[in-house]
Amino acid sequence: MDDEFDRTLDAVGPRLKRLRLRTAMTLADLAALTGISVSTLSRLEAGLRRPTLEQLLPLAKAHGATLDELVDAPPTGDPRIHLRPVACSDGSTIIPLTRRPGGIQAYKFVLPASGDDAPPQMRTHEGHDWVYVLNGTLRLLLGEHDLLLDAGEAAEFDTRTPHWFGATGSGPVEFLSLVGRQGERAHVRAAPKAGPSEEREALL
Repeated sequence: MDDEFDRTLDAVGPRLKRLRLRTAMTLADLAALTGISVSTLSRLEAGLRRPTLEQLLPLAKAHGATLDELVDAPPTGDPRIHLRPVACSDGSTIIPLTRRPGGIQAYKFVLPASGDDAPPQMRTHEGHDWVYVLNGTLRLLLGEHDLLLDAGEAAEFDTRTPHWFGATGSGPVEFLSLVGRQGERAHVRAAPKAGPSEEREALL
């Protein structure tokens, strides 16, 4: 399984370069969109560095692609989502829950327990994020706030605000994330005594 994940991550670099060249985007343009330095982007595209959890999402959004497309998941006419986890070098796992390009994308994240004393690297990018914790405790640094979200709690924020996600030392954390370009947000509306189709507003 580890060999398969290694091959998957090794193939991401050339695919990122093809996506960028297809849109005539320069490395500087991409750096401005993602907050990732030009030198790091160059090393990623050349296959000299593997993408991390913090890099895959903004790259996918900048290219208008899903994580499935970045890792070259096979196309299928089956409406069911065939989950294809992406293992990151930091021990995290990303599971894409949608496969259409553009619009709001859904992912499940599994982050290992924190054992690193290095300071978190906060980042910014265009877009909006909504997270819901399934298991464990999620640490969310958002601007000047240092928040702990337990299972069943959610947060929504503009990703232009400096932010960082991580697990705590107490154990791993699993959470869902809905991410979209700026102006695209997840809206939930509850209505007493309403039918199931009326209780929740669809993603806009």
